[in-house]
Amino acid sequence: MYLSHQSAFCFHQKQYKIIESLYLISDQLNRYLAPIIFLFGVVGNILNCLILSKRTLRSNPCALLFLVSSFIGLISILVGLPTRILAGWHLDPTNTIDWTCKTRVFIVFSTRTMAIWLITLATIDRWLLSSVKIHHRQMGNLKNVKREIFLIVILSILSYIHMIICYKANMNDGPLKCYGKSVECRMITDLIYSIITIIIPLSLMIIFGLMIISNVHRSHIRVRTRTTISTIIPSRTEELRIKKVDRSVRFDRIRQFRMFPTTPNKWTY
Repeated sequence: MYLSHQSAFCFHQKQYKIIESLYLISDQLNRYLAPIIFLFGVVGNILNCLILSKRTLRSNPCALLFLVSSFIGLISILVGLPTRILAGWHLDPTNTIDWTCKTRVFIVFSTRTMAIWLITLATIDRWLLSSVKIHHRQMGNLKNVKREIFLIVILSILSYIHMIICYKANMNDGPLKCYGKSVECRMITDLIYSIITIIIPLSLMIIFGLMIISNVHRSHIRVRTRTTISTIIPSRTEELRIKKVDRSVRFDRIRQFRMFPTTPNKWTY
């Protein structure tokens, strides 16, 4: 009996040490890595906004989507990351003040969803523009894109409006001090985030990314057919150019998919 109690005590002591080590690692990351992510995120999004707001790009639907996404992403970083940095020094106001907790989680989650969905819409817009069908290309216009942006903003706000009510500071039964008050609230938030913010946009980007590559190949086949009819043999240079375009499209899709689940998403929470 004595040995069993002693082994149980040792087990709990080891667990405590592991948890303590994890908290220490988290603090160190918040102190030293989060500021670097904050700096690169802010500078990157500001540069995107400056470049994409040029007069020559204002009439481009895809550029508008990336511009709004960068602006909203900047808001998400400015609201989300400073508190993570302060958390590394145990000075996070969202841990103790209710209104800062509610405001932060609502803004971070809703803006993150907006930014991700706008990038998804940009992928769909690229697919429309790459289509050989005139009707599809006509759908990718500025008027439709503005409507889509408005719809995404409203739906993202509605998806996380419950967080203002059910999130609270000074919570001791969760992984964070600023957390959902009930199990139902936490489950709803997790489901909405995993399905609406992650799974659906990522799936759509993969599907439409592959369809873009398919459209590019189809357009190349059409061009080759026309040049054959015109008795013009494509040169080696032209073939290399086509292959380069294909590689560029594939690389762009892969880079977008790889960066999707990474920073600053994780750090702004």
